[in-house]
Parts: sequence; C-alpha cells; structure tokens
Amino acid sequence: EEIYVMVDRLAVQMKAEGYVPNTGLVLHDVDDEQKECILSYHSEKLAIAFGLISTAPDKVIRVVKNLRVCIDCHTATKFISKIVGREIIVRDANRFHHFKNGLCSCGDYW
Repeated sequence: EEIYVMVDRLAVQMKAEGYVPNTGLVLHDVDDEQKECILSYHSEKLAIAFGLISTAPDKVIRVVKNLRVCIDCHTATKFISKIVGREIIVRDANRFHHFKNGLCSCGDYW
C-alpha cells in the first residue's frame, strides 16, 4: 500500500512539473482515465517508488527489467529523478539508462 501511495504522490508532483502521460501505446478500447491508471502502475514505477521508500536519500536507485522501458516510463523517470534529486539507473532489455536531474544518458534515444 505504501508503494502505491508513493506512486500517486509522485504522479501529482510530476504533473505539477509539466508531465503529461503518454497514453498512445495503451490499449485503445479503454477511456483516457483508465489509460493513465494503467500507466501509473508499470513495474519500473513501482520499483522506483519502493526504492525511494526503502533506501537512504543519498543512495542511487537501481532497477533491472527484462523488457524495454516504455516511452511513458522513460519520461516519468526523468521527472522523478529531478523531483527527488536522486540518480536512478534502469537496465532494460537494450541498455542502461542513467537518469539524473531530469535527463537520461541515452539522450532520449533507445
């Protein structure tokens, strides 16, 4: 439950900073509100929230996943790294993404 509260809190902060969920790749037969809900709880967002809750504020958060990061999670992670002031490293099926201060090492090409 604490993880979901953190994800929801981050979503509010991200939207205040200008984040707009990219719902273009979500199922087409659901309404926009459901699309945002589906995106909100992708595995990497849950993992990042868990990392924020369970590690010291000065520690790097590391996430490994066996699939590619979707474009929305990539954008969201940039926002999260800026909001929380922490480095977040995500290893997906193709590469390592180092997020810091709202930027990614891949230059948004992946």
